[in-house]
Amino acid sequence: MEVRVGISKKLAIGGVAVFSFLNVAHAQSVQQGENLVESYKFGQAKEVFTQLVAKEPSDKNFFYLGNTYLSQPEPDFAKATEAFNKGIALNEKKSFYSKLGLASVKLGKGDKSAIAEIKEIVKDSKEKDTDLLAEVGETLVKYEKFNDPRYAIEVLNIAIEKSQKDGTPASYLYTLGDAYSALGVQTKSGVDYGNAMTAFEKALPLSKSKAVVYTRMGALWMNAKAWDKAKTNLDQAASADPSFAPTYKLLGTFFSMYQDWDQASANYKKYLSLADNDPNTVLDYAKLAFLSKDYEGAGTSLDTVFDKVQDPIKYRMRAYLQYQKKDYASAKTSIETFLSQAEKSRIQPSDTGLQGLIQAGLATANKDQAMLADAKAKVAVAKAAKDETLNWDEEFAIASGTSKSIAQMSAPTDGPTNAAIDALNKAVTTNPKDTDSLFKLATEYQNVENWKGAAYAWQRLTNELPTWESGFYGLGYAFQKAGDAPNAIASYERFVTILSGKTPEEKAKAKETLATVYFNLANLTTSDKEKSLQYINKSIETFSTPDAVALKEKLSQ
Repeated sequence: MEVRVGISKKLAIGGVAVFSFLNVAHAQSVQQGENLVESYKFGQAKEVFTQLVAKEPSDKNFFYLGNTYLSQPEPDFAKATEAFNKGIALNEKKSFYSKLGLASVKLGKGDKSAIAEIKEIVKDSKEKDTDLLAEVGETLVKYEKFNDPRYAIEVLNIAIEKSQKDGTPASYLYTLGDAYSALGVQTKSGVDYGNAMTAFEKALPLSKSKAVVYTRMGALWMNAKAWDKAKTNLDQAASADPSFAPTYKLLGTFFSMYQDWDQASANYKKYLSLADNDPNTVLDYAKLAFLSKDYEGAGTSLDTVFDKVQDPIKYRMRAYLQYQKKDYASAKTSIETFLSQAEKSRIQPSDTGLQGLIQAGLATANKDQAMLADAKAKVAVAKAAKDETLNWDEEFAIASGTSKSIAQMSAPTDGPTNAAIDALNKAVTTNPKDTDSLFKLATEYQNVENWKGAAYAWQRLTNELPTWESGFYGLGYAFQKAGDAPNAIASYERFVTILSGKTPEEKAKAKETLATVYFNLANLTTSDKEKSLQYINKSIETFSTPDAVALKEKLSQ
């Protein structure tokens, strides 16, 4: 963030020179701490603000310290509350910042009555302190599920208007962009993020750190599923400041969207190397490493900080790793420990889904059909919430023993074959990254209707070309013909995701294929009539065909 403590130039002369020096030193300390928070160096930021409150105990300084604990990947509400209470103890009536901090804790825990408290703080402060208004705006969009972006926009616009005379800090503008991004404007063609981008563009020339703004722009384009623009802005952020850790965290997420796990893992590792070794950050990296399928890195990182953090989130992370190793009994203990210790506001649908997967593994081992049915119901909770932590259908199929994971696939030894297939298999054994041979192999398997073989070849090809949507169409079709609905659905949905980030010209060329994908998804999800209807409607909207219209009529009966 930018400096939020302005110093009048008049204070630098005559008998007030010493006073001016002290305030400039304070401003520099605050700026240093805020920059560290923005750079995800939370451990170092805590040290700066701890030293600051020791030298100069004040409402504002205690707020900055407490807010650092709220800004880290997993908020530490207890430590934050401790700091805010110390700020209020200095002057309960005038401690607007620390009161805002306590309201932020309530909001982070899911208590939306905190929004009314925040409005009272703004009213009591008479809207005189633009820094306070900017912090209010940031607080109101800090938590994804518990926020009020409309009111955030209102107070941020007041702060911007009142600060124009002395020069509006860039942070006010890009926080306004964050608020507009959290709000979004729903239109017929999707969510309109135009106001958010306008705010970021205004902040860019004013910001000392261009990476701060470019990274936000990249995140915004990712939300809009404009993948090419997202990558361009993230590359600009990395170029502007190669040491800015948040850029690489977001790049890791970008490559995960394309299932380019090597690139995702590499960027997450860079994120960790550029942040600091604060246990909370290492814990965050362990989660990201798991999601990028770097299970060894995730486990090693978790082990290094497991005894250093009190946050029960560590048990959730351990449960995921134990589940991945098929140690279902230990995973069950770990997730139950997390659920028993975590506050209710932190429990997510994915936790219920993970319980279901673990239970499916145990039920399969014990041949307990009743337990397996209950496990499926738990997984359905995560699916209904549209949680994307895992591919729930695929993982349930693996845990229940009804399907192999894609990673477990190998060239089939049975089914139709021919001389061309044998020769191509030898070619890709010699050169595993030979995409031309892999494409020909997938095509030959399809020609002889060996759909397991086709799925195997398409999967290897998409591993090498993770941004080529046509590969996922071929993979989805092969899985569908092989009778593997979960993997077919996952592959088709990957096709849709990748295509959504392409240029208008590329989308136009793939219009009929996209309609076919939606038609196939509708056929694969007929057990969920509502979902199937959503897919067939999309198919008809994209490119109507008699078969699609007939399927819709059948589903509507």
